[in-house]
Amino acid sequence: MLKEKIKILAKEFAPALIDMRRHLHANPELSYQEFATSQYVQEQLHALGIPFEIKATTGILATIKGKNPDSKVIALRADMDALPILEENNVSYKSVNEGVMHACGHDVHTTVLLGAARILENLKEEWEGTIQLIFQPGEERNPGGASYMIKEGVLENPRPGGIVALHVHPGLDVGKLSFRKGRVMASADEIYITIRSKGGHAAAPHLTADTVLIAANLIVSLQQIISRNNSPISPSVLSICSVQGGNTTNVIPSEVKLMGTFRAMDEEWRYKAHELIRKQAIGLVESMGAEIDLHIDIGYPTVDNDPVFTTAAWELANEFMGQSNVEETELRMGAEDFGYYTQVIPGCFFRLGVRNESKGIIHQVHTPKFDIDESAIEIGAGMMAYLGIALK
Repeated sequence: MLKEKIKILAKEFAPALIDMRRHLHANPELSYQEFATSQYVQEQLHALGIPFEIKATTGILATIKGKNPDSKVIALRADMDALPILEENNVSYKSVNEGVMHACGHDVHTTVLLGAARILENLKEEWEGTIQLIFQPGEERNPGGASYMIKEGVLENPRPGGIVALHVHPGLDVGKLSFRKGRVMASADEIYITIRSKGGHAAAPHLTADTVLIAANLIVSLQQIISRNNSPISPSVLSICSVQGGNTTNVIPSEVKLMGTFRAMDEEWRYKAHELIRKQAIGLVESMGAEIDLHIDIGYPTVDNDPVFTTAAWELANEFMGQSNVEETELRMGAEDFGYYTQVIPGCFFRLGVRNESKGIIHQVHTPKFDIDESAIEIGAGMMAYLGIALK
């Protein structure tokens, strides 16, 4: 049975895949700088005899053809970039690039897809259709590597009938997967604000506009846009995450910079909120005597799992893992540029459990101590391969 053959191969390849993951983890690269990572992936594909094309500078589109290759096309996607975080794990595969870390599991995603590629190539005489492997750059940084890959035609000629991706989930025990139909993640936009005045002496605030006080008022005021304009049953978040201004105790700075993020689950409300943010920020700052520069950098759309396609994937996961090991994932205000793919073709974005409390593997993504239980790699590779073969 093909399902059992996939499981056997996933188990056989697991030690080599763990080595791959550790190599990638130790050598992380930031968004759109994944040159060595891309070269490593290319070498692995070349060794397997899988043809590929370079897309978006560091991205890769590989193709595996089974029997009757025109009968269907399914795409499997992984992201490759890391984050500007100083790793604090004391492990043999700790990042050697100081200040850069695979703190979101993209090393795992890339390894899983390489594992799936190895399984699919070994079994290509036993399954039908074409499977495309998308290794993309820049998921962590606007405008998102997915947007570049799509512009360069990865979803055309031929157009996949659907696309699948997974993401590590440190809140889910290793050995489990989770799925959700419909909207599963939020949109994400970046907010950049600069407040300016002539500055002045702290003992004479009446002779200037106090940029720090104005920034404080603005931060509080912006929260009212969410609490008093958005429906309370529609999730939305506005967080100012950086305040930069001043460097001493007795000078009102001439400039204060704010940076933050806006998240929404409703696209209509998303763009209405942009206008409210602009109107409120400009009005408040100018009324307090300062000038403002404001830029909202439009980021990723919501991630929408196609209900029919995701139901099919969920049922296949139940078959592969056992129903007790497959859960419904929570709605999340995090964002993912996988949303760009789901705007074009049916998509399924699911979660791979990597948590193991007995080993102290409990830390969240985007933190200096994030790590995974590496037995999840075998599961992820087998699951991705099975979905590629079995989905229609």
